[in-house]
Amino acid sequence: MADITTPRDLFLHELGDILYVEEKLTQEVLPKLIQEVQNAEFRKGLERHLEQTRGHVTNLEQIFDALGEQSETEKCLGFEGLKKEHDEMIGEVSDDLIDIVDAGAAARTEHYEVAAYTGLIEMARALGETEAVGLLEENLKEEKEALREVESVTKTLRDETKATAS
Repeated sequence: MADITTPRDLFLHELGDILYVEEKLTQEVLPKLIQEVQNAEFRKGLERHLEQTRGHVTNLEQIFDALGEQSETEKCLGFEGLKKEHDEMIGEVSDDLIDIVDAGAAARTEHYEVAAYTGLIEMARALGETEAVGLLEENLKEEKEALREVESVTKTLRDETKATAS
């Protein structure tokens, strides 16, 4: 994207940023995590969220269309940092800790997405883009639910780790 000089430009930039995240999640990250994790409940949750995330991409593309714009991703450095941190950590831990590392990475990513969607909703409201608000709220609701699921799995994994360590 060229220079960001208007609130609409900023909104489109941020929309491209979260589109980048959602596309990376569907194409790379979630399939990789699904292969890595050992806990069946966690894997099922990741598979569910992969399907939801595909819907998030569709919603974001619909917003671009409604705005009369081409859907265009913007490389998200924050997400790339989270991804890099996960990949480095996976290389340092024993296999029995991978699920815990993946749960932490998933929680951090969900928090990032919740923050991004919250900001986008406020921008869309300020711009009077009611259709965008509805689609963004749909994505936000699912991200918050995914975060609750990850937090539940994390508690289970933590309890299992305590029992094993005793």
